[in-house]
Amino acid sequence: MKKTLPLLLIIAALFLNLNAFAQLKTNLVFFTEQGERFTLILNGIRQNPAPETNVKVTDLIAPTYKVKIIFDEQGIPDLDKTLTFNQGTETTFVIKRNNKNEYVMRWMNEVPIEQALPPATGQQVVVYTTQPPAPSTVTQTTTTYTETYGEPQGNVSMGVSINDPELGVNMNINVGGAIPSGSQAVTTQTTTTTYSTTTTASDGYYQEPVRQQPVPQQQAYVMPGYNGPVGCPYPMHPSEFQEVKRSIESKSFDDTRLTIAKQVIASNCLLSAQVKEIMLLFTFEDTRLDLAKYAYGYTYDTGNYYKLNDAFTFESSIEELDEYINGFRR
Repeated sequence: MKKTLPLLLIIAALFLNLNAFAQLKTNLVFFTEQGERFTLILNGIRQNPAPETNVKVTDLIAPTYKVKIIFDEQGIPDLDKTLTFNQGTETTFVIKRNNKNEYVMRWMNEVPIEQALPPATGQQVVVYTTQPPAPSTVTQTTTTYTETYGEPQGNVSMGVSINDPELGVNMNINVGGAIPSGSQAVTTQTTTTTYSTTTTASDGYYQEPVRQQPVPQQQAYVMPGYNGPVGCPYPMHPSEFQEVKRSIESKSFDDTRLTIAKQVIASNCLLSAQVKEIMLLFTFEDTRLDLAKYAYGYTYDTGNYYKLNDAFTFESSIEELDEYINGFRR
């Protein structure tokens, strides 16, 4: 009897440990480096209701899943991969183009789940489900308005009021000539695109998205004298760009400047001339080249991108940028 009791205790401890291990839950995060929207499929079940650029799936209990990434943009091949990861962690995967300009899924990092950060801005968080979410219909609409960028007459008066319960600050700022001359009137036109993001078969498994033919999108910005290819719809306003440029320039190190520049570029549309101005804030040739490559996909007048060559010292940098542009696929 004395020998049996310790044995029973050991078996009970092992059972409890195994049971605790089995209950470990895992988070998976998937995001696209260039902001392409996608639908995430785990073990044949759609997880996010509508295409997103950053998706976190929580409460996963198995160490291995079949993953399928279906891009919202037609023409980009799906990604299929079997992922195995450590349980009890939050593991992040980035979806990007490799050196052959092909889309790939790459492990980025993992942390214990108790150290996982709160959801990022714009991140879609879903609890893992074996029942797909209801199909959704997405309507995208742009607004029609006209605004004129021109040289101001005299001073532009701008009143800024800041109400603080303790300090009570009131500022009045007069700005003159803040908008550069030679700008032009810009008109945007309303465009509505409606499509059904997904359909679900009777057995609950994913089927290909059903998209209605989108209404041809009107060009949102007209650049006088430019008839070349357009990479994004509406470039940053000149005054807003100057604020961004000052923010980047205020940092002491190229690495910090590059991080801020990429953050701004990823959520905006720039002119080639604006990209060049940012490049000239950097000291090293490699950093300028890195920025030029990154900004190409967020530039309005891509046909003018050759003008960035003046920002390089070495012919090899010009050749490398040209090679990148020739292989770039939107």
